[in-house]
Amino acid sequence: MGSLLLHKLRSLLTTLGVLFGVSSVIAMLAIGEGASEEAQEQIRLLGSQNVIFRSVKPSEDAVSNQSTWSNNYGLTWKDFEAVRDTFPWVTRVVPVRVLMQDVRSGSNLIHPRVLATTSEYLEVTGRLVYQGRFLGVEDQRRIANVCVLGYEVARSFFPIRSAIGEKIKIGPEYFEVVGVLLPRVPIGNDVPLPGVGITSEVLIPLSTGRRWFGDMQVKIRSGSRDIEVVELHEVIAAVDLPQHVPLAAAAGRELLARRHRQADYEVVVPLELLARAEETKRIFNIVLGCIAGISLLVGGIGIMNVMLATVTERTREIGIRRALGAKKKHIMMQFLVETVVLSVGGGLVGIGVGIAIPSAVEYWADMRTIVTIDAPILAFGISVSIGLIFGLYPAWQAANMDPVEALRHE
Repeated sequence: MGSLLLHKLRSLLTTLGVLFGVSSVIAMLAIGEGASEEAQEQIRLLGSQNVIFRSVKPSEDAVSNQSTWSNNYGLTWKDFEAVRDTFPWVTRVVPVRVLMQDVRSGSNLIHPRVLATTSEYLEVTGRLVYQGRFLGVEDQRRIANVCVLGYEVARSFFPIRSAIGEKIKIGPEYFEVVGVLLPRVPIGNDVPLPGVGITSEVLIPLSTGRRWFGDMQVKIRSGSRDIEVVELHEVIAAVDLPQHVPLAAAAGRELLARRHRQADYEVVVPLELLARAEETKRIFNIVLGCIAGISLLVGGIGIMNVMLATVTERTREIGIRRALGAKKKHIMMQFLVETVVLSVGGGLVGIGVGIAIPSAVEYWADMRTIVTIDAPILAFGISVSIGLIFGLYPAWQAANMDPVEALRHE
């Protein structure tokens, strides 16, 4: 310590390389872990035991020159019944229709996704009610004009008061708001409409949607009119056990492939997405660790550079110690201890900085971070190893000096 304190600024600058290396390892792993965990949690909220079948619109190239055309595609009620009645692992099947309707409240007009579904939608998807209630069986039976708003829609229409009990207009009909949902997780090929978030949605009873809006939807574009006939836009199948999810997904793909002439559907399996997210997390952590490890490598090179300069400066001291009976191992140990002190000091301070950075990121950027016990241990272990590895050559060089030549050194 006495030798290191003779050159305080040099020692401080040397430890900074290790300090920033250790802190960057911890911070990057914490940010990566937090982002990955949040993504996995969102996928779990979709229902890790669900298999989601969705209608996909086929290419319009073949009919792009027609002024008026009708396009029948996607899932049908027979598909719904086949999924419900064929697979023994499926415990519940929920149909969903997407209605292309404007939604108004007073003079405000937005274009959210209007979903017509049943009361089981909430249980299958794991959605959470923020205010009021969800659609009930009685609403379905009475074909009631009630609706549940997504959080963004409620905030847009009613920013300073509760939406419960208010009236909104969906297409030509008025609906009473009975509940508000927390935001959902976007999946598959969800594309946000202009000016509207992906989680903006309004849910109405399926029977009400079929009564007022039917199965046919007309889209008018410049110079043409497109008529789309889609019976069901989405079918959500809940599976009894996680190990049966791949079986249900494979069987569902096979079933739809036999029933559809064209690929006008997709199968989304949150469990598969979760597995991919975990693999992505592993790769992401490796990449971040390697990037941060470069900082530690630079710090180690700095330590070696300083210790080589120190050996040159203290050549006469080394000669005197050897003349007084010090062995090679004593000289080598002396310089190794100095490099370890530099790397350990930088590592300990780096751990503190590395833990503080994720906290600051979480506070200022509103981004989730997770500091695991492995990250500080890994970073500190690497810093000590770097001190030993990069200190070996300077120590070896000092220990192998010729005592006579060292004593002559000025």
